[in-house]
Amino acid sequence: MTSSLSYDVLDLRHFSASALRPLLDAEAAIWSERLHWDYRASSRLLLQYLDNRLLPGYVAVENNQITGYTFCVYEETKAVIGDLFAVPALSATAESIQHTLLKHQLETLLNSPHIDRVESQMLLHPSGNYSELFVQAGFTLFRRLFLVQRLNPSMATIRVEMPSDLELRPWRDDDLSSAARLIAIAYRGHTDSAINDQYRTLHGSQRFLNNIVRYAGCGIFSQAASHVVVDRSRREVVALVLGSRVSAQSGHVTQLCVHPDYRRLGIARGLLNLAASHFVRLGANEISLTVTEANVDALDLYESEGYECRHTFDATVWQRPNTVS
Repeated sequence: MTSSLSYDVLDLRHFSASALRPLLDAEAAIWSERLHWDYRASSRLLLQYLDNRLLPGYVAVENNQITGYTFCVYEETKAVIGDLFAVPALSATAESIQHTLLKHQLETLLNSPHIDRVESQMLLHPSGNYSELFVQAGFTLFRRLFLVQRLNPSMATIRVEMPSDLELRPWRDDDLSSAARLIAIAYRGHTDSAINDQYRTLHGSQRFLNNIVRYAGCGIFSQAASHVVVDRSRREVVALVLGSRVSAQSGHVTQLCVHPDYRRLGIARGLLNLAASHFVRLGANEISLTVTEANVDALDLYESEGYECRHTFDATVWQRPNTVS
């Protein structure tokens, strides 16, 4: 309980899913308005965890009404801040409630001796909103962009050609292990592996892919929009694009990567166009993706394909001194 505030900050695990449902419905409306993202699948998954009292975090409560929440997920010695959201209360703005909840969450995590690393990518919150709080806590910030391309019916007939030694085919469930090996290689030394340490190892890359392909971690996985490029002689995945349906009108590219030995061949551009083509056939009128601002080559590619920035947000990382992620 926080006595200096007109609302209480309490343990999230003391509350049922039904108590949080109105707040999640309000959050889903903002996801839809701001990013054209149907957040209901993610909300349903979150409600299941809430009912099992498995998510550590905090809620703000005023006059017996929950006005805000935040939660995190533990992965061994790492914590990932999963969400932060509030609605205006009688005595405080949504922004001030979110600031208070985030401050409590950071203080808890950074003072937990078993936590050596904390990551967050709160897509809904504009870049800079909480930068001062994160910087004061010792976090490194990475500005990220939410890009959108408008789709038109002519894109449905796009044909993508590959060099003769490469095979382009749809994603299969048994591609997961080979795709994980590709991601671990493709992101070695990359800025994005500093943001998400899952990219650094085979095991981490498998967990990342499982979250995308088998769970509603980033929309509903679209097998139709997802493809791999295979080296015919090695029978190894050397490039891939994965897509998810995030609303009736919007597709989202959840992953696009190419093995370092196969870059500068137009493969990434081809895969990007192929995903757009399949989303058009599925009835979408726009496609989105996220990119780190420092990833200049990728940003140049996306902008040359007509992607425009709709929103910016921050990825943040804290590493306990004298520990290695």
